[in-house]
Amino acid sequence: MKNLSILGSTGSIGRNALKIVEMFPDRFAVKALAAKKDTELLARQIEQFEPEIAVVFDERCAFELKSKLPATSGVEVLYGKDGYIAAAAHDAVDMVLTAVVGAAGLMPTLAAIEAGKNIALANKETLVMAGDIVIKRAVAKGVRILPVDSEHSAIFQCIAGNRPQDLDRIILTASGGPFLKRPANEFIKIEPEEALNHPTWQMGKKVTIDSATLMNKGLEVIEAKYLFGVSQDRIEVLIHPQSVIHSMVSYKDGAVMAQLGIPDMKGAIAYAMSYPQRLALRQSLPDFARMGALTFEPPDLVKFPCLALAYQAGKIGETLPAVLNAANEVAVQAFLKHRISFVKIPEIIRETMERHTVVNDPSLDDILEADRWAREQAEMIISDN
Repeated sequence: MKNLSILGSTGSIGRNALKIVEMFPDRFAVKALAAKKDTELLARQIEQFEPEIAVVFDERCAFELKSKLPATSGVEVLYGKDGYIAAAAHDAVDMVLTAVVGAAGLMPTLAAIEAGKNIALANKETLVMAGDIVIKRAVAKGVRILPVDSEHSAIFQCIAGNRPQDLDRIILTASGGPFLKRPANEFIKIEPEEALNHPTWQMGKKVTIDSATLMNKGLEVIEAKYLFGVSQDRIEVLIHPQSVIHSMVSYKDGAVMAQLGIPDMKGAIAYAMSYPQRLALRQSLPDFARMGALTFEPPDLVKFPCLALAYQAGKIGETLPAVLNAANEVAVQAFLKHRISFVKIPEIIRETMERHTVVNDPSLDDILEADRWAREQAEMIISDN
């Protein structure tokens, strides 16, 4: 029996993880659940899975959650940063699924590592912001970080059983999002509702917008660099609209291995939760006989400048990826609230990065300060426009 803490239980990754727990009750138990503000769904999850700890964003949400729980509920309700850290480091937990969105995942993940918990990582921002620190601490603690993103799970599966020194390149595939064929001169007209209509994947709002700008793929390049210990110049992005090949790796003898499947996150989540075993999910296979051609093309960095900005931040490293990530989070939220246009997202990120003085060999405090500074700067840029 593996005891889980699920951070981000009301989001798409968290909900799918709980479906897997429901399918395999003899394999998994839930000891901690953490969400943000969806107390209605969280209360139902608590009733079904009976965790020992439940965490929400703030005191008001905690009061609201308690009011939805029966008096006989034995769950301890916590809130805020300390609550998330408590859920991540809970003594009864074997594995922490980090599925919260954005920079908020960094500190709970570090707390879980310090407590010796294995990590199922669906929060790419943790490695984007502080990849060197996170990986070094995981190695020191003997903690395994297992990827949940479909692309990184695919790479992880493709390198299994092969010698690291034989790896040549990592090829991350991207659907291209909803605007792959939209002319760039029409991007100014894009509304949030259009950008949230992803052609193949069902994801949360922030990740869906990142997919539309291709920032998501840029963050994944930086994440892959740390997860698999390769230089960024050995990581390639290819647009693959069918989303059947989730990613590929090539080896020095010219062999290429690809991981294929339907666009459903349960496979990647289950593999991280059960590794090295595979669970009998009974998911449908791609209909190879009917799907037609699988196509690939290079990304257009002029049309999708967010990817180019991520390449730049990943190449320079230090505190710049944290600045990239923070500015992007602020800009995406502003777009979702109709405060800025779609084309302003990369402009705000670029200007924030240009204003930043990179800190070399940063400490965790330096990274957190870069994150705070970038949010403040990005908000100022938005207000001035």
